[in-house]
Amino acid sequence: MTETYATAQERFWAGEFGTDYSARNQGAAQIEHRRALWAEVLRQAAPLTSLCEFGANIGLNLVALGQLQPAAVRHAIELNPTALAALNALDGVTVHAGTVLERHLTAPVDLTFTVGVLIHIAPERLTTVYDHLHAGSRRYIAVAEYYNPTPVEVPYRGHDARLFKRDFAGEMLDRFNDLRLIDYGFRYHRDPAHPADDLTWFLMEKR
Repeated sequence: MTETYATAQERFWAGEFGTDYSARNQGAAQIEHRRALWAEVLRQAAPLTSLCEFGANIGLNLVALGQLQPAAVRHAIELNPTALAALNALDGVTVHAGTVLERHLTAPVDLTFTVGVLIHIAPERLTTVYDHLHAGSRRYIAVAEYYNPTPVEVPYRGHDARLFKRDFAGEMLDRFNDLRLIDYGFRYHRDPAHPADDLTWFLMEKR
């Protein structure tokens, strides 16, 4: 695993803050909320045989997707040691230790995706992650992030330069001519059944 990180954002999430994040976000209710999210995101998609989460944390999305898509081989990319220990305890998940700025997949999967990860990438390194998401996907790419039509930095739990909103999907659609948007939606933090931190999600497909 990479221990000397290229960006301050990677060091931030590999350390104590990332560990504390894992402790705040776990439990059966979190998995159920993610099941609802992914049932919606994948409503236009064909059944999956494989998938990879970039920045998987402790694997809540992968657990939910394992319930919804039990035939899919699941991969996880993660850099935080505490989160990696949780991922390695999951059955049926291939874990890649390291940063999403590195290439990990040796063969493409049906779906590559991020949930609340691109917002924490140094803006000047985003295209590297876009390229890895695209190269790693055989068919679908999903991003569920904080949307803003123009790039903007937002203070994050008392820290600067740690959270950035923008049109991530739009930038990917502009960057890759073989991508098309097939679905999108919004998950509201005050949803009475399945709150999801005001995420806007996009599902794209390679043509």
